[in-house]
Amino acid sequence: MSTGLLHSINVSNGGVPKIARSAAAVRVRGVEADRQRDPRYHGGPTRAVCLYSLELIRALQAEGHAIDVGCIGENFTLTGVPWEQMVPGAKLEVGEVRLELTSYAGPCNNLRPYFSAGDFARVSQKVNPGWSRLYARVLREGTVQVGDAVRVQ
Repeated sequence: MSTGLLHSINVSNGGVPKIARSAAAVRVRGVEADRQRDPRYHGGPTRAVCLYSLELIRALQAEGHAIDVGCIGENFTLTGVPWEQMVPGAKLEVGEVRLELTSYAGPCNNLRPYFSAGDFARVSQKVNPGWSRLYARVLREGTVQVGDAVRVQ
């Protein structure tokens, strides 16, 4: 089992960037105070929480991209989690919340401003495996706060 930390909780009233908050309730339908503009592609029970890695954000910044925490729509920014273990089917605990990763989150045009030359495919699992955000379903509801332990099983 790998252990990391919840670096940031990010929500918005639709769209990006999502804004950091210190704590949030997590329900089967998603993170409290978070809304998605287009439910065809975002949100719902199998895409209730979107996750990304602080280490990948820092690596993308080093490549010259204008990305930062919350910019690409992740609800949870994790640190210290081996991203190669973050694959559909994996289960993780974030504080008292239990999640199951369901799918890779395909990037969209809304992410264009955060990437050099608008290359938002930089975080596409199909184009650059291992650099994608992931969606998760909520197996156990609860409240999370920044600094909570993240355990990947």
